[in-house]
Amino acid sequence: MKNWKKFLVLGVACSAIFGTTPASAAYTLNDEVANPTPSLMTASQLGVLKYENPNAAMKNAKNKDAIVILSFGTTYKDTRDKTIMATAREIKKAHPHVDVNVAFTSHIVIKHIKENEGKCDFKTPEETLEDLQMRGYTRIALVSFDVIPGMEYDYAKAVFNNYKSQFKAMTLSTPLMYWQGQEEQSDDVMEFVEAIKAELPKVDKDEAILFMAHGTPHPSNAYYSVINTRLHYAKMKNAYVYTVEGWPRIEQATHFLKRKDFKKVLLVPIMMVAGDHANNDMAGSEDDSHKSILEKEGFQVRAYLHGIGENKKIQKIFVERANDAWDALQGK
Repeated sequence: MKNWKKFLVLGVACSAIFGTTPASAAYTLNDEVANPTPSLMTASQLGVLKYENPNAAMKNAKNKDAIVILSFGTTYKDTRDKTIMATAREIKKAHPHVDVNVAFTSHIVIKHIKENEGKCDFKTPEETLEDLQMRGYTRIALVSFDVIPGMEYDYAKAVFNNYKSQFKAMTLSTPLMYWQGQEEQSDDVMEFVEAIKAELPKVDKDEAILFMAHGTPHPSNAYYSVINTRLHYAKMKNAYVYTVEGWPRIEQATHFLKRKDFKKVLLVPIMMVAGDHANNDMAGSEDDSHKSILEKEGFQVRAYLHGIGENKKIQKIFVERANDAWDALQGK
């Protein structure tokens, strides 16, 4: 992140009182706000979050640092290793002497792994932090593997806020896409599009690319519209983003294809893993799969079943997000 050292001016001034210092923000509170309340301070937190415990005993505690990766997880073991764990290994390479932990935010995924694989080495974020605290760790850098700042990222922020006071210091990275080029910040969305574009299979002139995202009832669903505009900036006028559980849906994608007179379609998931949504909702053989729906409309359809976590450029971006959180924890 380009401007992570650009702290909230008033946030820094009040960090001794409230303990929280938002890093890499493009927003500052008005100088006339002399005594901001904790609620106002929380509302003004943008970018990488940082908390420094004001408790005297905590301040004097010895630094023992760890990185905790927060991922939704997947029950698909093969794609899990190629995406989540492969990206975690890249973060470990960047921080070889640091304890790097992977926690799954999906309690259901953890349950299914236990039932179907015999054991599960993954814990929830809460269990992971409690375990690290028992082992004497005092400073934690949380790293989000979320694609957009939606409901799952809200979970990450809730973990940060619920556990930060139990440690000497804690930080939380931004997800894969956060900034959109506003207020001199980086354009994470364009960076994402360029990374995806670089590793796509070749397409024919009459072939469209439909990127399948997850979708969410969260207002962050608007990121998909931003991605669509960035695709055009990247000269990918044959590409369109749709969602499984948000908007736009496959119906809007089909309308786009017919309007542009495409004959062929390449389906590509833009999720961290190629799990159930990619294999079944997108490319499955059932009548209601996206592939089947498009074939009924007369399109020739093929699927690219790879999670974005396999993409080396995406892995590199997540390493950068981890570095941002780590640097904030170190006070750099």
